[in-house]
Amino acid sequence: MPNSPIRVEFEGHNGAKLAARLDVPNHPGKTKPRAYALFAHCFTCSKDILAARRIAGELARQNIAVLRFDFTGLGSSKGEFASTNFSSNIEDLVQAADWLRAHHEAPALLIGHSLGGTAVLAAAHRIAEAKAVVTIASPMEAAHVLHNLGDDVETIEREGAAEVDLGGRKFRIEKQFIDDAREASQTQRIGDLKKALLVLHSPTDPQVGVENATSIFVAAKHPKSFVSLDGADHLLTRGEDAVFAANVIGSWATRYLPEAEAAIPAEGHVEVSETSQGKFQQAVRMRHHAFFADEPESYGGDDTGPTPYDLVAAGLGACTTMTLRMYADRKGIELPDLSVEVSHGKVHGADCAECDEDQAARNRIDRFERRISVGGNLDAQTRAKVLEIADKCPVHKTLEHGSVVATQMVED
Repeated sequence: MPNSPIRVEFEGHNGAKLAARLDVPNHPGKTKPRAYALFAHCFTCSKDILAARRIAGELARQNIAVLRFDFTGLGSSKGEFASTNFSSNIEDLVQAADWLRAHHEAPALLIGHSLGGTAVLAAAHRIAEAKAVVTIASPMEAAHVLHNLGDDVETIEREGAAEVDLGGRKFRIEKQFIDDAREASQTQRIGDLKKALLVLHSPTDPQVGVENATSIFVAAKHPKSFVSLDGADHLLTRGEDAVFAANVIGSWATRYLPEAEAAIPAEGHVEVSETSQGKFQQAVRMRHHAFFADEPESYGGDDTGPTPYDLVAAGLGACTTMTLRMYADRKGIELPDLSVEVSHGKVHGADCAECDEDQAARNRIDRFERRISVGGNLDAQTRAKVLEIADKCPVHKTLEHGSVVATQMVED
């Protein structure tokens, strides 16, 4: 259950201002996130591509705050992309970790997508607090990215630089980028990682073959894990693939992150937040309990939980049985199979036999129909008393007499 990402800015490796987003859980001031994660995007991508946004958002829902940023010269960050290389990406990552450490806490989890994964593997030894590293569709060596340059590699080597078309955008690539990528050797770095490693990769990735995942996995020491992103493309352009990756990361990282310090809503306090899944799904939290609320498919929802009126009806039913149980125990009445069914609908006031004159004069009113079942042979007097006591249920009184709803806006 994340808030809107917080805009962040910090200095990169050469002093240029780097643009970032911090995705945080929606309980600032009540409890700190379980951990902070640092996310590195793919080659020439940005912090705002779908995979980065969805993964960061899903992890924030799991109480893991995520800092995602644009490398120097990319996205909304300042600086010249032509002057960057794989080594400068590593330095930007270290700068991002330093910012988290100074303003919140150092990242315990490092996540990299494509070349970003190769970079976090290289930067991990310089972020001592990191407990776990995740790569998504990442090449084993930085030099793999040179395949994206095609025949332009020869031009760059011959002329020192060239304009290269990458995904429909023009980038100036200098020879130092190629030289630096070729010199970066990952085998020793991965072998000396000394952090838990999770490798996520699609077996049908056309940009970075799954053999890269094999090489990373073999080079690493335990603890290490591999999960196949079956059917996903390289950029995880399908939202469900990004969400699946995030859920795997969140579940896997639990073993290596500190215990959660969950904020428990106070008694009588309910928290409801949009989940961004489907049109109406809401996450509901109350004390130690959590569940979804939704609308049925016939109303455009996904039917993943009770509707708001279902919850009101459930409150009435539960209150009724509790009230009757307390009365029966106090009076020594046997009610072995007590149950209540409640249905809700809107009816014309004139059709409501139970309504008073004011209610009957209204055009449409809410009507709850309650059917009480009790076991045992009750005499007519006791049955009448049961019906009388049912009407004393506090929720019944609230619905019947109305309530005051005071609403205010809360500043972020």
